Amino acid sequence: MSVLSLLRRREAGIALALLVVIGVTTAIQPGFLLSAGGWRDLLLTPSILVVLAVGQAVVVITRNVDLSVGSVLGLTAYLTGRLFIDAPDLPIVVVALVAVAAGTLLGLLNGSIVAFARVPALVITLGTLYVYRGVTLTWAGSDRIDAGDMPRAFLGLGTRQVLGVPVLTFIAAIVLVAVAYYLYTARGGRQLYAIGSDPDAAALQGLPVRRRLLWAFALNGALAGLAGVMFAARYGTVSSGAGAGLELQVVGAVVVGGVAIFGGSGTAVGAALGAMLLLTINRALPVVGIPDFWQRAVVGALIIGAIALDRVLANRRSRRLAAARDAEPPPGSAPPGSAPPGGGPNDAGPDDREEATA
Repeated sequence: MSVLSLLRRREAGIALALLVVIGVTTAIQPGFLLSAGGWRDLLLTPSILVVLAVGQAVVVITRNVDLSVGSVLGLTAYLTGRLFIDAPDLPIVVVALVAVAAGTLLGLLNGSIVAFARVPALVITLGTLYVYRGVTLTWAGSDRIDAGDMPRAFLGLGTRQVLGVPVLTFIAAIVLVAVAYYLYTARGGRQLYAIGSDPDAAALQGLPVRRRLLWAFALNGALAGLAGVMFAARYGTVSSGAGAGLELQVVGAVVVGGVAIFGGSGTAVGAALGAMLLLTINRALPVVGIPDFWQRAVVGALIIGAIALDRVLANRRSRRLAAARDAEPPPGSAPPGSAPPGGGPNDAGPDDREEATA
């Protein structure tokens, strides 16, 4: 892939916008980036949203959406804290794996209803959003898990750095690379794009549509479970309201990152960049003195603009394909400049010309 083609990609524009926001804000307030805490917050703050956005991108590529990720994060974050309280001898890795497995099961439940009952994912996941949140509220009640209830080694994951980069950022980067590689190279990943482009055509071609949908929702649930573990380590306090309203930020990050809300296009890298852009803007606007109302308005304008741009690009692509199809000669027709089948009048033999003269 040439440098020019890389610069033309949607992700390059998002990365450029991110750099502009960072550069302008740092010029106004140098501590935004150049202070010790500024660099750390720039990398650490988006890490949880990046993991959620990457998982959501896989679902949106299949022409679906999962609105329950915030509730799954809250439930698995509380599960993580309870395991440390009720089974303090469990290793941190085991606790994390249990939370990820719980998120996977919740994602599989969403995917099963969407794939087998053929109910729109928007409706199903809106319902499970409230169901999963209700389970957390019933289980937790007014209780709250505090930092003193969790091991110091676990809480250290939320603050520890390696070579100046937070550990949670490393985890988010590993998730991003793995999912992006799968979508770009694996047969199953390419099939997700085919399903999102045209589910009926994908089924007619023999693609395992239901199995791929189950896989997409399960992966999204697993990453939401991992984000729940990261949330507990990052903030050290988990209540029944953890992750509330986060699903809208996740969908916004995916859309701003160039993943088509109608499915069939987009990348995990774009979704991750969208997450970083949104949270960096949220951090930058107060620094430059923008009121809270306009902060939300800017994010909303970004989402609307991303959807509008996606439709413009999709329409332009459709017109190009239609023009190319119309320019092709119909099957079986002779190429331009060639003699028609059977020969023209000048191709007649001598006997034919004599008969014509007589």
